[in-house]
Amino acid sequence: MFTGIIETLGSVKNIVKEQENVHLTIKSDITNALKIDQSVAHNGVCLTVVDIKNDEYTVTAIKETLDKSNIGKLKLDHIVNLERAMKLGDRLDGHIVQGHVDETGVCIGIKDENGSTLCTFKYISNQNNITIEKGSITVNGVSLTVVNSKKDEFSVAIIPYTWQHTTFKTLQINDVVNLEFDVIGKYVARLTAYNN
Repeated sequence: MFTGIIETLGSVKNIVKEQENVHLTIKSDITNALKIDQSVAHNGVCLTVVDIKNDEYTVTAIKETLDKSNIGKLKLDHIVNLERAMKLGDRLDGHIVQGHVDETGVCIGIKDENGSTLCTFKYISNQNNITIEKGSITVNGVSLTVVNSKKDEFSVAIIPYTWQHTTFKTLQINDVVNLEFDVIGKYVARLTAYNN
């Protein structure tokens, strides 16, 4: 379980394909605090630490993860948002994030809003994923509040601190991002679909 509050950034230092799996080696300043078998969210994708050497650690992504997220699009030296699993008893500063990406979206707009940046994303969903204004959404692991919600499209306002301390600072139009929709909204949407 995560909160969507990014702890630090990591840099991809090695990518090894093994059958349908991909092993990613990440360099990060939290490596010395990690342990084997620990869960870490990478752009919002929960992956398990399988090896640690010096200031680098390795995680493995399986085919389903690669198919449903942007993890398979990572290249050497790409930066990723990192968050360790939350501890019971800690403040929940973001919202409840499972680290299970529902689908990817595409950035279709980046606009300066005199102090914040309005980012708009489009997604194609046949899974009843929805957003609502003032509801929560996770984009590449970052907990955000929806400021504009349309069918298969939403916008979020990014404050300067979040822009500078996450991968948003490298975001460009047409970039693919990981989306995890609000867990409560997903249950409500699923129940509604079953009852119709």
